[in-house]
Amino acid sequence: MSLSERVGQLLMVGVRSTGTSQSDRAILARTRAGSVILLGNTAAGMQPIRGVVSRVRDAAPSPEGVEVMLAADQEGGLVQRLKGPGFSPIPSAARQARQSDAKLRRNAYDWGRQLSSAGINANLAPVADVVPTNLVWINRPIGQLRRGYGPSPRTVAAKVAAFSYGMDRAGIATAVKHFPGLGRVRGNTDYMTRVVDSTTTRHDDALAGFEAAVAAGVDMVMVSSAFYSKIDDEHRAAFSTMIIGEMLRDDLGFTGVVISDDMAAVAMRTLPPDERGLRFIRAGGDLLIIGDASIATTMADAIKDEAADDPDFARRVNESAARVVAMKERRGLAHC
Repeated sequence: MSLSERVGQLLMVGVRSTGTSQSDRAILARTRAGSVILLGNTAAGMQPIRGVVSRVRDAAPSPEGVEVMLAADQEGGLVQRLKGPGFSPIPSAARQARQSDAKLRRNAYDWGRQLSSAGINANLAPVADVVPTNLVWINRPIGQLRRGYGPSPRTVAAKVAAFSYGMDRAGIATAVKHFPGLGRVRGNTDYMTRVVDSTTTRHDDALAGFEAAVAAGVDMVMVSSAFYSKIDDEHRAAFSTMIIGEMLRDDLGFTGVVISDDMAAVAMRTLPPDERGLRFIRAGGDLLIIGDASIATTMADAIKDEAADDPDFARRVNESAARVVAMKERRGLAHC
């Protein structure tokens, strides 16, 4: 691959689930984005989504033998982006937790088959964040939205594994989130610049869901944009070599793709767009979610320029691109 193509494999650019604009298509072509996420809710159903997927694939040039990966947030409950004819209503994680592990595996398989039929390759789920009972209605990103499997790390681990296994059987890549957990915070990184977890430790029991997902062979782990003062009080998780390298890679033994949360979220706006991607990759991250397509070109150009000037950074880019392509190969999207 050329440098531009390698950098493109590190980008997951957001477009609307209701359709792509001419500007979106130009950005996908310019950045050579290797992955695209469908953002926003739609109740249009299966057929229109197939059309959107087809237009995205036409717009995004791919290296020979490597296809574009299409992703969606299809957790369930309030976070089910794709609805309508052909898509079953997915209950919230809080309700999924009441199902037996076997039933949740079967249901996740069915939901995954629907995604596959629509042309979607990856589901940015499940949520492994453990929300203590006393924080359920205070915790804005997970508890208030009923996105968690409950206060018990053991239960969360079992349901995360069941959901991931069902999706895997359906051929859908999964991204467990938000490492090392957003269950003990108050604020939401989508809307606040600084969210701090002052409780979670490096070997915390609340990591059980992530450990279970890694053991189940999850494709991606999404790293949060919060700070964890008892682990690394100087860097956000997405920019922390301690959290990505030592905790996720070394402690948990994860060898797959480390994906960011949205690089366009409010928490990330304390840095200019070009610096956000560079810091994530330097910390050991692989795949950038860029929810605002208008900043994708700036981020791609910054990564290319840095790789051209710094051999060590270029090796990091190559390493991450290879990891993403290996994941795509497992999912039938690359033929190497």
